Amino acid sequence: MASLSTVSDRTPELIERLVAVWERSVRATHEFLSEAEIAEIKPFVPQAVAGVETLVVAERDDEPVGFMGVQDGRLEMLLLDPEARGRGLGRQLLEHGISHLDVTELTVNEQNPQAVGFYEHLGFKTYRRTELDEEGRPYPLLYMRL
Repeated sequence: MASLSTVSDRTPELIERLVAVWERSVRATHEFLSEAEIAEIKPFVPQAVAGVETLVVAERDDEPVGFMGVQDGRLEMLLLDPEARGRGLGRQLLEHGISHLDVTELTVNEQNPQAVGFYEHLGFKTYRRTELDEEGRPYPLLYMRL
């Protein structure tokens, strides 16, 4: 198991390390995104990580291997280093979010079936679907709640 900690001091170094986790995670799970689209999205990630209300980082051997951001009971982001997937870390993060941060809602890319299945397995159900993502790109989103 990794150690989880809520981070209030979001140093530039930490944000840089979390953006690297984000990028590795997205490359492993978001096959529908082109290299150009990943490059287009990446500059917005540091601001999202720095600005989310609650940031929980999972570390193994003092190295971030995953993180989640929660805002007002909504899971805004949950990313895992591909090396850390399949070991219960996502569940550990999400269950922490549910029990300690009152997470009851999230949004997920429909084209990321592993994530959709993971959230469904942990009790989330889709209540709304959109054809476009929040930036108007053709990536359907599923809005889910417990």
